[in-house]
Amino acid sequence: QVQLVESGGGLVQAGGSLRLSCAASGRTFSSYSMYSMGWFRQHPGKEREFVAGVNWSGTSTYYADSVKGRFTISRDNAKNTVYLQMNSLKPEDTAVYYCAVRNGPIYTESVYYPYWGQGTQVTVSS
Repeated sequence: QVQLVESGGGLVQAGGSLRLSCAASGRTFSSYSMYSMGWFRQHPGKEREFVAGVNWSGTSTYYADSVKGRFTISRDNAKNTVYLQMNSLKPEDTAVYYCAVRNGPIYTESVYYPYWGQGTQVTVSS
C-alpha cells in the first residue's frame, strides 16, 4: 500500500501564495523504482483535473496551461515528498487539491494514478 498525506492548504487572497506538500510512505511505495508524482484538483461539481507532475529524478515536469508560470512542482526524494508552490493565486484556483503517485512516467490522466491523498482545500478570495 501507499499512503499520501497532503498539507499546506488554506485561505488566501487573490495574488497570494501557498505551498502544498505531499509525503509518501508505505511498503508498496518503497518498492517503486521510478515513480512520478502529480497534483490534481477538483472544483465542486467538476471532474478532477491535472495540475502538475514531476518524474522520479525531478528532471521532467509538466503543467496544465492554466497554472503554467504561476505554479512550480518539485520533489525531495530523501523525504519522499513532493511540493506545489502556488503563486499569483486566482479565485478560479479554488479547489480541493490532491496528490497522486504512480510507478512510471508522468501521465496527465487521473486514471493512471493508483494511489491518492485525502485532499487539501485551497480557497482564494477575490
